[in-house]
Amino acid sequence: MQAMASAPSSLYFLHNTFASSSSQQLCLPPKFGTLRPRTLPLIEAKAHTRREDYTARHTRIRKKVEGTPERPRLCVFRSNKHLYVQVIDDTKMHTLASASTIQKPISEEINYTSGPTIEVAKKVGEAIAKNCLEKGINKVVFDRGGYLYHGRVQALADAAREHGLEF
Repeated sequence: MQAMASAPSSLYFLHNTFASSSSQQLCLPPKFGTLRPRTLPLIEAKAHTRREDYTARHTRIRKKVEGTPERPRLCVFRSNKHLYVQVIDDTKMHTLASASTIQKPISEEINYTSGPTIEVAKKVGEAIAKNCLEKGINKVVFDRGGYLYHGRVQALADAAREHGLEF
């Protein structure tokens, strides 16, 4: 009992009610961490921006789509003001044909202020099909460039198909 009396203050004594009246038991404080339940790391979902989604789609598509001399790649880029299309041979890194809303024949036909519409995309698709057929290109691989196949991109592709390009 002498050792228990000189025990540091961090130790606790517990009175045992079921044993003899003079018996005491030495009880150590609980370990740190056993007082609360174990917590798992919190993983939060991160919302992607539209640009991040576009970049992910673009890289995923570019891994799969490659233009060859026999079947070049029809690449689409759209900005807020204009719509651009190129036919590219990826083996030689050459642009074989192109069309955009900046080029004179198309820009003179259309007058728009808020950016390209579906009708404008159809005219660009028609122009790229004519350019390709003049240069002897009949078959292409369509590269939507990370954009969803919807709206202006779909209208451009449909117009190019209607005017003789195969993809």
